[in-house]
Amino acid sequence: MAENTQTTQAPSSRPAAPAGGFRGPRTGAPRSGGRPGGPGGDRRGGPRKGGRPERVKPEFEQKTLSIRRVTRVVSGGRRFSFSVVLAIGDKRGTMGIGIGKAGDTTLAIQKAYNDAKKNIIKVKLNDKGTIGHDVDAKYKSARVMLMPNTGRGVVVGSAMRVVVELGGLTDITGRVMSGSKNKLNIAQATIKALSTFAMPKKARSEATPAVIKE
Repeated sequence: MAENTQTTQAPSSRPAAPAGGFRGPRTGAPRSGGRPGGPGGDRRGGPRKGGRPERVKPEFEQKTLSIRRVTRVVSGGRRFSFSVVLAIGDKRGTMGIGIGKAGDTTLAIQKAYNDAKKNIIKVKLNDKGTIGHDVDAKYKSARVMLMPNTGRGVVVGSAMRVVVELGGLTDITGRVMSGSKNKLNIAQATIKALSTFAMPKKARSEATPAVIKE
């Protein structure tokens, strides 16, 4: 008769893999900071400290009318700089034009912003958000005309539109009467025309309420 032989294997020290594959030991300790890089934690896995600082709203909105590279010839050669024309306004009747020149565009824009704040005018608008009557002005080679309209919106082009929108005028028609294409002259002529309705500095300061100290 054939003998029944059974072979037995020695028990292995390695644990058997689960049905889904061997994943290694798991601990029951919860994560305090969430997933690294995910919500509730930073890249290191710790809690997120603080957030983004809130951006401070500027006093005036600004738009660049032109940026030119200026060359000056000196005894040692040529020196290059940038000339910036900037328009600012708060869209509530206040507007201004400034010029800045520097070797860097960022510094030139900052100089133009500071210059525009020195040349600010405050225009008194009526209930419809426009001027009271037709007005025209001439600055160097540029001549412009501004007219109020009813419900047609801002019908203005060129650099006049930038100044008018920053000033907060909503229903106005403008036209450049001369052939000048210089944006600085057109913007200055627009400011000169709107200066007809500008409030004097004394009345502007009186319109600002004073702070009462108890």
